[in-house]
This record gives sequence, structure tokens and C-alpha cells, in this order.
Amino acid sequence: MTPAVEGPVVRLDGVGLRYGRAPEVLRDLNLALEPGSFHFLTGASGAGKTSLLKLMQLALRPTRGLVGLFGEDVSRLGRADLAPIRRRIGVVFHDKRLLDHLNAFDNAALPLRLAGRKPADYHGDVAELLRWVGLGDRMDALPPALSGGEQQRLAIARAVVNQPELLLADEPTGDVDHPMALRILRLFVELNRMGTTVLIASHDEDLVARSGRPVLHLEDGRLTLRGKVGGP
Repeated sequence: MTPAVEGPVVRLDGVGLRYGRAPEVLRDLNLALEPGSFHFLTGASGAGKTSLLKLMQLALRPTRGLVGLFGEDVSRLGRADLAPIRRRIGVVFHDKRLLDHLNAFDNAALPLRLAGRKPADYHGDVAELLRWVGLGDRMDALPPALSGGEQQRLAIARAVVNQPELLLADEPTGDVDHPMALRILRLFVELNRMGTTVLIASHDEDLVARSGRPVLHLEDGRLTLRGKVGGP
């Protein structure tokens, strides 16, 4: 990981977002995610959870307000300056976004390859991670040959393989069974213990309760902190 910066990993000040001339999807959002924090993001379908994650992963720019990442006001940065910031973020996309021409191993290893790592240096770590998410015997399979749950687990492996400073996950357990969902939660908890700031958007109320983590809730375009829900 890149050495930690002082202050919040994610900072939102007065952020609003609208698509075209439609009413704002997100309104007056103020948020600071501190280094090493772990939150869930909840809200009804259409509440804006995916839009909020897209702002944080630099796929969207706000209509108004400030989005800060790792101490940088990203609204003032050009495309070339955004690339190194994106490399510090792991993303589990709701639609997975796997590369169909690469096998499972190469999909999972892609962030390391793009970072200039040599296959000999990361082969063992990637193979171990794929075994951990239940894909040890599917490393050579192409994504179209994988089930929906297997594709989801592969997308998660790709997002966490380089131990990002910030992990943003959009419904990461939506296509897996309950035991695997709990196993994935343990993976995220372990990554968090190693210093990664984690934000997970989820409809899985049981998973949220079992985690015992603070919950950010989106409703009517506004964000509230509900504190810890359940947990040991």
C-alpha cells in the first residue's frame, strides 16, 4: 500500500449529483471516512447507493460540492492525475466487469499486472486468494464458463488482490449463498485489519447485522449515520 495520508480517505462536502435536468439524486452530502474505517451503505433500490460509490471511485463528478480522496480535491485534477489515485482503490462492481478473454487467474491478477508486478512475484498469492474464495479449481476457466456466484467471487478477488487503501463494494454478496457471504465478509474484515478503508453497499440485512459495523443510510438523496447494527 501507499503510505497513509493525514485526514479522511474520503471526504464529501456539500455534494449534490443530478443526471441531466432531472432532480438531484444525491443532495447535500457531507461525509468523512477515516483511514481504517469500515462502514456499510444501505438504502432502498434507487436511493443512490451506486451513484455515491461511482463518485468515490471517480467514475462520476459531482454536480456541486467537493469530493476529496486521500487528501486531494479530485474535482481539480486532470485525467492523468486521477490514474494513480484510482490505483489506490479496489472496486467490486455490481455488474462485475470481468474480461471474458482472460481466464479467472488473469482476471484476478490484472491489478498487479497493471502495476508492473512480475507474474513470478505474485502467482502464489493470487492462487491462494482464488482458493480462499472457492475458485481454486477454476483458475483456468473463462468468465462465461463461470456461474454468477463464481463470477462474483472472482470480481471480489480482483478488487482485493493488491490490498487497496480504499475498497468500495456494490452488493458484493448478491449472487452467493449465505455461507460464502459470511466468508467474504471475513475477507473484508481481514483486509480492514490490515489498514484498508472499507465501504460496502448491501441489501443483506443479516450480513449488516452480523458485521456489527456502522451503517450509512441513503434516503431521499440524503445520508445519515445509523451507528452499529447488531454484531457481537
